[in-house]
Amino acid sequence: MADAPAQDSAAVPPGLFAALAADPLAAHLGIALEEVRPGYARAAMTVGPQLLNAVGTAHGGATMALLDVVHAAVSNSHGTVAVAQDVHTEFLTPGRPGDRLVAEGVELHRTGRTAVYRIEATAQDGRRVATALARVFRLGTPWQVGA
Repeated sequence: MADAPAQDSAAVPPGLFAALAADPLAAHLGIALEEVRPGYARAAMTVGPQLLNAVGTAHGGATMALLDVVHAAVSNSHGTVAVAQDVHTEFLTPGRPGDRLVAEGVELHRTGRTAVYRIEATAQDGRRVATALARVFRLGTPWQVGA
């Protein structure tokens, strides 16, 4: 996996970013976490031949994995462990071979115990590929990572 991008002052602590970016499945699929700040996350993936389905477009599971990586990052961006409860995904248009898909997640609502996020995946030409509404349960446990 490539080195983490430089973090700005609004970003999460580098240790938390590193922990969120160290997702083995994401690395296997070529998903790179690009930015995380409280209430926001962005990741990208290029649709290569290994990510295609039988009809030659981006496999829904790969697209969903991109959304899920962003869901995990944005929901844990406050430094409190959060686990997915639901991810409702709508596939809008297929990703094509060679597309660079970028998913961005934003926090819509957060309490001490739950939170809701909107995640959008788009291709480099602006096509919206998928959208998700996702919910987590916040365990109340702080992430134990280095600075």
